[in-house]
Amino acid sequence: MSSARKSQRRASSTARDTLDAAAAERDLRILFVVANSSLGSVLVASSDRGVCAVMLGDEPRELEQELRQRFPRWHVVAGDEQVEQLASRVVSLVEAPRGVLELPLDLHGTPFQLQVWQALREIPSGATITYAELAERIGAPKSVRAVGSACGSNPVAVVIPCHRVLRADGKLSGYRWGVERKRELLRREQPCVIEPDAALA
Repeated sequence: MSSARKSQRRASSTARDTLDAAAAERDLRILFVVANSSLGSVLVASSDRGVCAVMLGDEPRELEQELRQRFPRWHVVAGDEQVEQLASRVVSLVEAPRGVLELPLDLHGTPFQLQVWQALREIPSGATITYAELAERIGAPKSVRAVGSACGSNPVAVVIPCHRVLRADGKLSGYRWGVERKRELLRREQPCVIEPDAALA
């Protein structure tokens, strides 16, 4: 097994231990709602502290199953009106991702993952950076692979915009929720360009 894969497994194990410890201490419930969007189903889950997961996919049941796998010792139940309102705001962001959506977040990960996720939130709409540039921003220029892994582990799609990170050659790389969704989110973030002739018509 490669050292990179071993490091990724250790990070995943540490993050899972953090989730389990929090569940044991707080006996939390996680409330979730699955809403529809033009990019498919959007699952939004929230604890008593804030949004802990935003997932994109085609099958609501698969999203719910993934949520339960991520929080195996937590009480995962259907959401209430408050979570439905959160989901509505997230769907609005998916449809028009140029704005900034400020939500209370309840993130669980390793210190390195949290650092990467915070740096992702600082990338403005319409902008992109490479994994190497992101590694530079957090002061870990030699940890490009680990940065990519942290992006792939991002639990809050779109709100934490890991879709704004590209390969060194500027091309799209793998996206946890599908490369086509990544492509479309980036397209939607670009400013509208009005042709001069059309403006005068």
